[in-house]
Amino acid sequence: MSTHSNTRDFLVELGTEELPPTQLKKLSDAFTQGIEAGLKEAGLSEGIEVVSYAAPRRLAVVVKNLAEKQADRDEVIFGPPANIAFDADGNPTKAALGFAKKSGASVEDLSEENGKLKISRRIDGKTTAELLAGIIQSSLEKLPIAKRMRWGSSRIEFVRPVQWLIMLFGNEIIKGEVLGLSASNTSRGHRFHANKEITISAPADYQQALRDAYVIVDYNERKELIRQQVKAKGEEVGGIAVIDEDLLDEVTGLNEWPTALAGNFDEDFLRVPSEALISSMKEHQKYFHVEDANGKLKPIFITLTNIESKDPIQVIEGNEKVIRPRLADAAFFWDTDRKNTLESRYEKLDTVVWVNKLGTLKAKTDRIEILAEKIATAIGADTQLAQRAAKLCKTDLLTNMVYEFSDLQGIAGTYYAQGDGEHADVCAAMQEQYMPAFAGDDLPTTQAGICVALADRIDSLVGLFGLGQIPTGSKDPFALRRASLGVLRILVEKSINIDLGQLIDWGIESVWETTPKAETKATLTEYMLDRFSAWYKDQGIATEVFQSVRAIGVTNALDINNRVQAVNAFSSMNEAQALAAANKRVSNILAKNGGDSVSADINTTLLSEDAEKVLAQQVAAKQTEVQPLLAKAQYKEALAALADLRAAVDAFFDGVMVMADDEAVKNNRLALLKQLQGLFIAIADISLLQQN
Repeated sequence: MSTHSNTRDFLVELGTEELPPTQLKKLSDAFTQGIEAGLKEAGLSEGIEVVSYAAPRRLAVVVKNLAEKQADRDEVIFGPPANIAFDADGNPTKAALGFAKKSGASVEDLSEENGKLKISRRIDGKTTAELLAGIIQSSLEKLPIAKRMRWGSSRIEFVRPVQWLIMLFGNEIIKGEVLGLSASNTSRGHRFHANKEITISAPADYQQALRDAYVIVDYNERKELIRQQVKAKGEEVGGIAVIDEDLLDEVTGLNEWPTALAGNFDEDFLRVPSEALISSMKEHQKYFHVEDANGKLKPIFITLTNIESKDPIQVIEGNEKVIRPRLADAAFFWDTDRKNTLESRYEKLDTVVWVNKLGTLKAKTDRIEILAEKIATAIGADTQLAQRAAKLCKTDLLTNMVYEFSDLQGIAGTYYAQGDGEHADVCAAMQEQYMPAFAGDDLPTTQAGICVALADRIDSLVGLFGLGQIPTGSKDPFALRRASLGVLRILVEKSINIDLGQLIDWGIESVWETTPKAETKATLTEYMLDRFSAWYKDQGIATEVFQSVRAIGVTNALDINNRVQAVNAFSSMNEAQALAAANKRVSNILAKNGGDSVSADINTTLLSEDAEKVLAQQVAAKQTEVQPLLAKAQYKEALAALADLRAAVDAFFDGVMVMADDEAVKNNRLALLKQLQGLFIAIADISLLQQN
């Protein structure tokens, strides 16, 4: 039962200069979580409801039903042994006096329990009002701000200069200072529509008071309003507005009172690849683009303004004037770049250093070509197409288009390769080399694209791991986690039957002459298997399922996946846990009796117990049954067949003493267990599935 007193609502709003739009939601969430954590630590989180608000010039949180003070609590402090606390005359010793002083009590307050001195006292809870400023300050100090700034003569640091502070508990202004600001109950309205102080009488009035001052403080409400406005505006101009979620978040962080407007650009620009036009509109102007029903770009853009203009035509014309030179630049890059072929840029790759000690982009390209040829040979792909795609794969990095729009690497290469008359698969590979670019992204569709995508990633992984550039924590400057997962996804989802160890060996051969090759291979292999484990976990497959396969040392990603899927299906069978426990028991018994040196040869004449005879017969039968399945990698069917052994295994352990006094009988039974274990270990170490 709660011992809290009455409750009130609490509002904190920190007013700032315009916050980084792409970081606004992250900052808001962290601010809210910090306040919630602070209230919980103070014992004030019971029954509260926390609502966060975020707009370009403010971070705010409302806490509903917040207790007016902490609950009182009883405290017991134990001190030194009682037998040294008082002398023979009953006078307190230094131990007793010191304990009392340290605890802020008198000697008369001391008592004894279980041979030790103790102090029992009632601690009065502090008022919430005296705790709030500290909680807010602590939350702000913990915000994930990569780079803080100072302003004026102040030594205070924050992501942007702070302008005002509200801390309102009910209708009481909290006395306190945060980031050098004294609290009040006045906010600020929209910079243009309501550039004045706004008095907030109570936290419950906050959202409406700001709305009346042309500020929509609810981030999610503002985001959905923008989404609907952009969608409606696209329909209004006879097209479909394409809403990029990252751009939507950014414009939500830029606008307090958003209004969507549609403008046009010259149709002549449509001769330029649409990706370049879209990139220019999105990156430079924060415009949404519009497509027709067939997905073709229309010469229309949608922009968000932070005002309700009395003359929207003027605003639209202003945006049309601004976008014209941007698109003209893209057209110039397109026209200029096409005057030279991609192949003509190949030798110039030698002027660009890729990574210190790993050579230039040309050196990397040459290594990719060697690797791509080996991969193509292994999968039966056209080696000439793979090598050609590899040779050209980085040449678009030297084009004007990619220099200006880095997100077009590969995409620009595809267009330029098409203009150069390259084979369709080579053209596609220019873009496909970067697939998958993120979790859930598409994979290459051409064999040339697959070969280059694998070769590029393996070269990067082998080279950087050889330099000791292994990702740690959140630091992964070369995106090696993504590269690892890309390799694994391509191997599995494209059914590429090449061992991971073989790929790494090929990479090491082309990159390194002196680095400790075995160490690099072992470290990289373990790292990539760790990524595999995380990938399966994201798919809802238990870690122990993957570990049961990893334990047998398989490094062929396609084979690993087949085994993992089989073990995952097996783990849900009724027999799974009993057989996992039995395999664990078998493993322990064999380990204590020689492990790998235990013979698997069974002498049937030494089988005396019915249970061991039955098990031996069934093991022999299952060996015959599952061998063809294993040869076809039909692991799911093999495990389903082995599940039939449960009853015989249970009966064996219930009725047979493995460690018989007769040495020959004991060794014969160990051989039987060795064969039993071998049936399962040929697929996975299912003993690791045992649940504690």
